[in-house]
Amino acid sequence: MTVLLALILLPLFGSVVVGLLRGNEQVAKWTALAFSLVEVVLAAVAWLEYDPAGARMQLTSSVPWIPAFDINLSFGVDGIALVMVAVIALLLPLVLGYSWGEKLPAGRTHGGFFSLLLLEQALTVGVFAATDVFLFYVLFEIMLIPMYFLIGGYGGEQRTYAAVKFFLYSFLGGLIMLASAIGAYVYSAQVLGQGTFDWAKLVPVLADAPTDVQVWIFLGFFTAFAIKAPLVPFHTWLPDAAAQAPIGVAVIVVGVLDKVGTFGFLRYSLPLTPEASKLLTPLVLVLAVLGVLYGSLQAFGQDDLKRFIAYVSIAHFGFIALGIFAFTSQSQVGAVSYMINHSIATGMLILAIGMVISRGGSTRIADYGGMARLTPLLAGVLLVAGLSTLSLPGTNSFISEFLVLIGAFPTQPVYTVLATVGMVLAAVYVLRIYQQVMQGPVRGDALLASAAGPGAVGDPELPEKHRRGITDLDLREKAVLAPLIVLVLALGFYPKPVLDVIGPSVGATMSEVGVTDPVTSQGGN
Repeated sequence: MTVLLALILLPLFGSVVVGLLRGNEQVAKWTALAFSLVEVVLAAVAWLEYDPAGARMQLTSSVPWIPAFDINLSFGVDGIALVMVAVIALLLPLVLGYSWGEKLPAGRTHGGFFSLLLLEQALTVGVFAATDVFLFYVLFEIMLIPMYFLIGGYGGEQRTYAAVKFFLYSFLGGLIMLASAIGAYVYSAQVLGQGTFDWAKLVPVLADAPTDVQVWIFLGFFTAFAIKAPLVPFHTWLPDAAAQAPIGVAVIVVGVLDKVGTFGFLRYSLPLTPEASKLLTPLVLVLAVLGVLYGSLQAFGQDDLKRFIAYVSIAHFGFIALGIFAFTSQSQVGAVSYMINHSIATGMLILAIGMVISRGGSTRIADYGGMARLTPLLAGVLLVAGLSTLSLPGTNSFISEFLVLIGAFPTQPVYTVLATVGMVLAAVYVLRIYQQVMQGPVRGDALLASAAGPGAVGDPELPEKHRRGITDLDLREKAVLAPLIVLVLALGFYPKPVLDVIGPSVGATMSEVGVTDPVTSQGGN
């Protein structure tokens, strides 16, 4: 058994075990945490075993599944998939730690909650690792099921609506992708004499397909990935899902699940349909820049903390799509590193905002003010997360945004200039939220005791006894946030270990699409 297969099977087995322990909450919690920590160790082993200078797909395994259609349970990772597997391995124990004492809806248990999270982890790793197109589709759809129950069973007041909307959007996108996968299979049968869903076999076959064939196949895959990413105008499921999902689930949705879309662009859309990808690039770039600007403006106008995060992510996914479809190695390396750094920065932002909400009991921005006076450590964490979100130099997100912009400008100067407006807007909406929630006198219904009486809200001299019992970060919360703070700063100053893993895989993707860097082709560095 390869370490990659173990990364898929361990949380799957853990999900079953934790589910069976639902009657004993403490045992279920500790068991889930133990499985998630072992997964971190396995991810570290996979990272050490992976050779960036080696074969395109490594840590591979394959078992026949449906031989008549050449469908196999085939798994393997390149550098792009490896870093995403590492991200989900890192985030899950932090999500479990945050959710340890979270109040769940009546009749729900932490055992069931943690079991579903482990199942989602197993399926997500499988999606990133699948090297059979049909297997990818199956896992792409099945991964919706535990997330549907996580949102619909454990979310807010409108959780059913949000869960159904999330499921229908992604399921419909998956069905459209299936049509394209079948089209690829039929075309491969015409060329090879027998159809195949094997990714490695399909890449050279479809690369020589007529452009019109590639266009139809591209559109099916693109629709599914654009919904998942989510690109405007396919994004509307995300604000509802993020607003209604529990904080820990929101971290997985925004930090990992969305990346399946941008990963799909790189793994499937570009290598399988290179000519169509280049032909339809203007369409994608329009949607990418629209996402940057629309998401930024919507984030600025939000009055709900969780919906604010959703629109921030929509803006960031526009940057990622710009980097992918600018077709330079710098922009694509920047896009992939953005996928990782967005997961870290936004995961930290969601957890910090969740800690704000857990203290105040409200998601409305207007219900907070001056909270830094009561929770200085939490205020500092929220500031670091916000600065990483706006890509301040020295934080992890800066190098990603820098590489996307400097790489995209030579081939797409107009779209790149328009996207830079999003950088300015990011500074505005992040600092606005921080100022409203954390700065000034203690104010807002979430922080002030109703017993204080009329006129108490906003009073800078309000006696301490009239404030709600707001406390700063406890030991568990510090333990959850500390690894993310370390990564924000470490990758901000030294991103080389991650970039070294990503670079060769991006180069292979560029080669499959048949594009070269504009500077390199002119003899530059």
